[in-house]
Amino acid sequence: YPTWSPLPATRIARMSSLSILYESAAGLALFDCTARDDIAITEIQSSIVDLARFSTMVTLKAFNPFSSAEVALENMLAISEGSLTPFLHAFLEQNLPKVKKSSKLVLGVQEARLGGTIQELTSLPCECSSRISELVRGIRVHFLHYVKGMGRQDIAQAQLGLAHSYSRSKVKFNVNRVDNMVIQSIAILDQLDKDLNTFSMRVREWYGWHFPELTRLVADHAIFARVAMAIGDRQTISANPSDNADLLASLTDICQDQCLAQSVLDAGRNSIGTDISPIDLDQINRFAAQVVSLSSYRQSLSAYLHNKMNACAPNLTALIGDSVGARLISHAGSLTNLAKCPASTVQILGAEKALFRALKTKGNTPKYGLIFNSSFIGQAAPKNKGRISRYLANKCSIASRIDSFSDTPTDMYGSMLKEQVEERLSFYNTGVAPRKNVDVMAKVGEELRESRAGAVAEDGAELGASKKRKGEKGDEGVSKKQKKERSSGDKEGKRSSKKSKVVEPDQDETKKEDQVKKVKKSKKGEEVGVEKQVANTEEQTTSDKKSKKKNKTSKKEKVRSD
Repeated sequence: YPTWSPLPATRIARMSSLSILYESAAGLALFDCTARDDIAITEIQSSIVDLARFSTMVTLKAFNPFSSAEVALENMLAISEGSLTPFLHAFLEQNLPKVKKSSKLVLGVQEARLGGTIQELTSLPCECSSRISELVRGIRVHFLHYVKGMGRQDIAQAQLGLAHSYSRSKVKFNVNRVDNMVIQSIAILDQLDKDLNTFSMRVREWYGWHFPELTRLVADHAIFARVAMAIGDRQTISANPSDNADLLASLTDICQDQCLAQSVLDAGRNSIGTDISPIDLDQINRFAAQVVSLSSYRQSLSAYLHNKMNACAPNLTALIGDSVGARLISHAGSLTNLAKCPASTVQILGAEKALFRALKTKGNTPKYGLIFNSSFIGQAAPKNKGRISRYLANKCSIASRIDSFSDTPTDMYGSMLKEQVEERLSFYNTGVAPRKNVDVMAKVGEELRESRAGAVAEDGAELGASKKRKGEKGDEGVSKKQKKERSSGDKEGKRSSKKSKVVEPDQDETKKEDQVKKVKKSKKGEEVGVEKQVANTEEQTTSDKKSKKKNKTSKKEKVRSD
């Protein structure tokens, strides 16, 4: 924007005409101010309270409402950036006289950058001072008095809608990349794991009084609860294997192992557990059903978190996994906060107590925090765990920054960073030097550019195919029209031929005589044309002979002279 400063006070004092531009949520307004140039700000402030006094000082000259909310947002965004929209430019040209050398008009504006743009494009002197600010404050207070037909509720609704749309355009809110849902999901998952562990142990202990051997046979909590619901009272297990065919089939579906299901039935027949009443068994079944439903909900929530992490932080998910990545985001507070953290902070996130204890006792600081749950730390040798944790934290910091600040989400960077970590692990074991980070990033950039170019080419091909289809449809329409015209022309020709057939005989004879005369004339013309062509050829041959003779004589003369 051009550098611009308010007009000097000496120059303003000579001017007597002042117009004030007021931008409201409902439209643009232009006011004429008849106040003296040397009036004090305190007098303006005192006149704002009295409407009658202020209305004599400031009068409405023109008001142009916005036609839609989109136009209002466009103008407000341009005004905030100090640029001049066509709507505002046309409004000023329509309601202000053309600027001349002897002009004494000054335009008062609230935004200094907007005043500089107006002065540069229209050569109109602009003023942005405390006096203009006080006058605009009075206009804002009494705006509904100047603009008739607009209520206080209307202007409040317009301001609310414009404020929401303006804030939304500045924030650029993206629903698919909300990291708050990731934070809540991982918190619920952790709580569900604790609750499921507690409830499952309670079911095992409760049903273990009746069937203690089942605890040893089935290790999975959800499968144990489903098996307990399927068996119920173990006294129903018959000694005859043929009577237990349905129960064996249901247990096989639950355990996904026929041998395990058969061993459960055999243990139920010879169990040493106590008997149980139907009321107690009903309570156990209800509680086991709650454990099964919580377990299924935990699986669906885990799938939801996986999809949400792929949408919010695809590179971090591809590098370190959705669970560890979500815990890092949750501990940092947001994806943006994680992106702002250096690699050294990412390395010890989750180990703050151990860090402060080490700083207090002047001992060794922790080597890893939440990233210890990554599979890369477990694969490394004990002597290399600290080195690989530092390297992994570096790559996590890069991936989180790409996810946070990139406009086009992709997991290609995360996949390449994961390969780099694997190469670093093999380097610690084998000594083979890994690739440089610069080369890897350049390779990913080239692949992304190629994929985007291919997508653009496919879109262009689809557009071309659609245009061809439209053109073929248009050609079909034209051909149909041409066929109709030809058919109508044939019909007219047939009608004219029928009419020509019904001609008097005298007219036919006269037409025949005219045709004979035309043929004779054409024959005579052809004969004359042939005679002319022969004469022209004879003239050309004689002229060629003469030119040859002249050339021979000129050559003989040259020889003689030599």
